[in-house]
Amino acid sequence: MRAAGFTFGALWLVSCLAAANIRANMTDVPAAQANRTVSLAEWEQRWHDNRTTFHLPEVHWLLKANIDKVINGRTGIRFFFPLCGKAVDMKWLADMGHSVVGVEISEKAIRQFFEENNMTYSEEPVPAIPGAMVYKNSEKNISIYQCDIYSFSSSIDGQFQGMWDRGGLVAINPKDREKYAALLTSLMAKGCRYLLLTLSYNAELYAGPPFSVQHEQVQSLFGTSCDLELLYSEEGMPDRRQKWGLDHLSEDMYLIAVRNTGN
Repeated sequence: MRAAGFTFGALWLVSCLAAANIRANMTDVPAAQANRTVSLAEWEQRWHDNRTTFHLPEVHWLLKANIDKVINGRTGIRFFFPLCGKAVDMKWLADMGHSVVGVEISEKAIRQFFEENNMTYSEEPVPAIPGAMVYKNSEKNISIYQCDIYSFSSSIDGQFQGMWDRGGLVAINPKDREKYAALLTSLMAKGCRYLLLTLSYNAELYAGPPFSVQHEQVQSLFGTSCDLELLYSEEGMPDRRQKWGLDHLSEDMYLIAVRNTGN
């Protein structure tokens, strides 16, 4: 398939399940990865050991290319970054005048984000989430919560008009995808537009993470309150494909938009 103008699957809309009734069919998860789990401690250890080849030192080009579709003519919108790491994309959006809220388990990643971007920050506990901390830069209006993402909710920091998910859905344990989709859907304000980047490949050849997410499951995860548009689907990342022993590796980007019910 080709980006922006490819024939098969181009700019298609699908219905997905409503937030309150998400029942993704686990047969959509490749059998080889269905029971694969990576603990929060393992993710923290990766950051501790600097095994973070998934981190990009520059703003992702697909975010740059599609940001106007998310902003959709609005100004000063609230963006949510699930499993944000130390993504420089957060500062890029904040520099544009938007506010950013991220969730990340690694304290090291959060501190590195602020320090590597020469930003001062405060830190304070989150009373509603035992053991959690929130790190804030008030000048840029960036807040990052250090906690298990499933402990986060709209009651903690409201809902969002925009989301950028470059490495969340592909990183969580496949058995938790329904729960993850339910959480993100609950965080979507009216008019929310969510950019989702996934990878798809033959899961029999690589255990992950990142895990393979097929088109069919993206469709099943996000409810009838949303429209789903495939913005980009390309074979790529030849170095990763070779390293992981894959015969193909596709990057797929979706725009998920809350459907206006007129109410």
